[in-house]
Amino acid sequence: MSKPALHSPAPDFTAPVIGGAYTAGDTLTLSQLRGQKVVLYFYPKDDTPGCTRQACALRDAWPQISSKARLFGISPDPIKRHARFIEKHALPFPLIADEDHAIVNAYGVWVEKTLYGKKYLGTERSTFVIGEDGKIAAILEKVKPDEHLERVLGVLG
Repeated sequence: MSKPALHSPAPDFTAPVIGGAYTAGDTLTLSQLRGQKVVLYFYPKDDTPGCTRQACALRDAWPQISSKARLFGISPDPIKRHARFIEKHALPFPLIADEDHAIVNAYGVWVEKTLYGKKYLGTERSTFVIGEDGKIAAILEKVKPDEHLERVLGVLG
């Protein structure tokens, strides 16, 4: 699937979420956050080196980010794995479980990747900033873990 276009309505979803103000069994519906700026950052897998660096950078800048937007990480990992990742690295923000790939497909970030010559499907590290009006205000594609925070802060101003 292709990515939603800049300034188009953000694809809505309801999915399991944990961390921040959310506990086990909670779900999040994106459209319920209308009126707030939202950052959705898609990453491949909990507790891998790149994803950990990316999440910890966001954690370390949490006061700057949380004063400007609601931030959610999204990966295909299950809630239990998200909970361990949050606890291990003291992440202050929630993570959304997308085990059926519905959200990554809706945002066009479930893509063919290549590692050591083998092709497989996985999550493209991308971030979508959604304005208070529910429309996509910025898209950061194929971000590198060590550059992600700077790019997010640049968009949030």
